[in-house]
Amino acid sequence: MEHKDQNNDPDATPKDVKIFDINADDRTTDQTTEGPQLDVHISREFIQQLQKILSDEDTDALFVLLEDFHAADVADILEVLASKERLKLIELLGSRLDPEVLIEIEGEAQDDLYENIPNEQIADAVNELETDDAVYVLEELDDQDREEVLKSLAVDDRVAIEESLSFPEDSAGRLMQRDLVALPEFWTVGQTIDYLRSDDADVPDDFYDIFVVDPGHKPVGSVPLSRVMRTGRDKAIGSIMDPELYLVDVKADQEEVAYQFTKYHLISAAVIDESRRLVGVITVDDVVDVIEEEAEEDILALAGVGGDTALNENIREITKSRFTWLLANLGTAILASAVIGFFDATIEQMVALAVLMPIVASMGGNAGTQTMTVAVRALATKELGTTNALRNISREVIVAGFNGVILALISGVIAWLWFDSIMLGGVFAAAMIVNMLAAGLFGILVPLAMQRSGIDPAIASSVFVTTITDVVGFFAFLGLAALFLLQGGL
Repeated sequence: MEHKDQNNDPDATPKDVKIFDINADDRTTDQTTEGPQLDVHISREFIQQLQKILSDEDTDALFVLLEDFHAADVADILEVLASKERLKLIELLGSRLDPEVLIEIEGEAQDDLYENIPNEQIADAVNELETDDAVYVLEELDDQDREEVLKSLAVDDRVAIEESLSFPEDSAGRLMQRDLVALPEFWTVGQTIDYLRSDDADVPDDFYDIFVVDPGHKPVGSVPLSRVMRTGRDKAIGSIMDPELYLVDVKADQEEVAYQFTKYHLISAAVIDESRRLVGVITVDDVVDVIEEEAEEDILALAGVGGDTALNENIREITKSRFTWLLANLGTAILASAVIGFFDATIEQMVALAVLMPIVASMGGNAGTQTMTVAVRALATKELGTTNALRNISREVIVAGFNGVILALISGVIAWLWFDSIMLGGVFAAAMIVNMLAAGLFGILVPLAMQRSGIDPAIASSVFVTTITDVVGFFAFLGLAALFLLQGGL
């Protein structure tokens, strides 16, 4: 069930395939490309067809149906199916399962796949994958299965993978590929081309740069493949190399690596060890996965959802992850309610306060979330730091102040007309300004404090910002109302 590249076969002709699009009733084929062009989500019609094949255990029909599918599409299918049907599909595919599926699949479907294919098959798949992908597969296995798979590998491959696994999780060492092209400066372009074309050359299937190394195997420059192809054969590699290299420490965090790739528009980067020797390479396709993963984690964390709780994750893990933050929110909600409890006598004297106070807290919470989201993103992209923190804090407070005044005027007039009390409208407007200012201030201060304390700002900021705006909003509104009530103003 290999993905076939018909572009390499001049005699190949496009096959007639059905295109299933969940967003449309019409099935259309993209005439500019060959093979199936599937949406990420498979249509109901397609799944029903597959379910019937699985029920009949018709392996011939199954292989015909999935013959030209990319591994990512097969992974999507496994994730969509119910567990019983998923296990049947895994059984029928057997050894013809594309090894790439092992790195594309996620969540509960990944658990089912890894647990229901033999370790010998996983070892065969690892042999076909690049080092970074092989490491990804092995780190998902339990200790016993990982050891069994490693014993099945050739000595060189096992040593390379074990060394990669020894690096910290989410580090450059886990992310890098071991296969690369490293040549001395004195080689000519002709020697380089002949070497790359020779059958004995141990080079990766896909690469972008040739790294130039000194006798100690320390990188001193790089040459893009395009430059090699445009240069005469007699030129020395050292004379056409770029001496400025972006080097990545093998223990660097993958988020820092992704930031460097984004900032400097890198295609690939050399990875060095403590001795500054070249040990691997990270390419842009690996970094794209990291960027997507980090962005997903931040989005989920801002909502109080753990980063490892995919849609098809098992129920126990999802429940456990969400309960932790829901429990924390329960505590903060009780704290906000305690503030209201201090002013129960004030609320009893005027029911309008109970009607209006959720508005003050809600507007402050929304404003705080806006500021917090921008701050968390700026911290992640390193646009916000200690050098410009004060300037950005001032700006956010000013913006919050302007918005607070405008919203206070609007809401104050509404409260005045609604309850026929200009004093109540004034109290409501003043509380709105106070809470909006607090939202702007703490919306940026909380993420900064979290990062300074070594805590991921995306994880904890939302709980604290919401609590602060609720407490300040209730206290400002009810406190001002109590003050005027005691003076008989209302």
